[in-house]
Amino acid sequence: MKIIKPREELRKYVRYYWVLESDEPFSVLTFPIGCPQLIFHRGKPLFVPELGKSHDKFTISGQVNFPAHLQTDGNLEMIVAVFYPHTISLFIDTPPSTFYNLEISGYDIENSRLNEIATQIFDCKDSFDSILILEEWLMTKFRPSLNIERIGRSLGKLLLNPSTAITALAGTACLSKKQYERIFREYVGMNPKEYARIVKFQKAMRMMQCGERNHAGIAAASGYSDQSHFIREFKSMTGHTPKSLLSICQPYSDLFTTPV
Repeated sequence: MKIIKPREELRKYVRYYWVLESDEPFSVLTFPIGCPQLIFHRGKPLFVPELGKSHDKFTISGQVNFPAHLQTDGNLEMIVAVFYPHTISLFIDTPPSTFYNLEISGYDIENSRLNEIATQIFDCKDSFDSILILEEWLMTKFRPSLNIERIGRSLGKLLLNPSTAITALAGTACLSKKQYERIFREYVGMNPKEYARIVKFQKAMRMMQCGERNHAGIAAASGYSDQSHFIREFKSMTGHTPKSLLSICQPYSDLFTTPV
């Protein structure tokens, strides 16, 4: 897998791009990462057994709160744009809550210009040139707004302390609690309480990624009420206990790791 950094003007809104090519079959278990994605399959699309279907050639992956397998029998070439939790709405008109816990066809949002960009990406011979095509379109779309800045500030606070109360997050955003919850859902695609579950899980994964194995310490540092709460939530997000997950894969926190 190759990771590509966005151009400077987009780095506040697009975390990174990645390109994966494989002729070999594989199945990989994935977890909620807290960031929506645009996915372009230039080869054969991935199959998701938990959803009982394959990706569309052009797929939008929303915020999810469950684990899923991604499977391919080979002939895979995919280009993925990973956004910050609250920024995909800058580029598409469809509210992110529309694809909460879903991976939908990008064609379903009926954005004719984005459909044209997808066609250009599929027709392009080089995956890196395909990203340039996508970036040119992204540059024409984003318009920073006050609410984006407000939600971004509150997310920064939540990442530092995943147990921060919603009233405190709303105060950071200079909004009432009711306003904050509405705007947060509008931009992130799920409510703040639900998103905080993903942040806690991702922070726990980051600690495990860095070698921490003390469950009580992980629970306390990640904002869980106690060790049993941590293990219960971890199993909900991965299908495994923290101990059993280590027997099948190495923990990796996408949300708390900057790959480029």
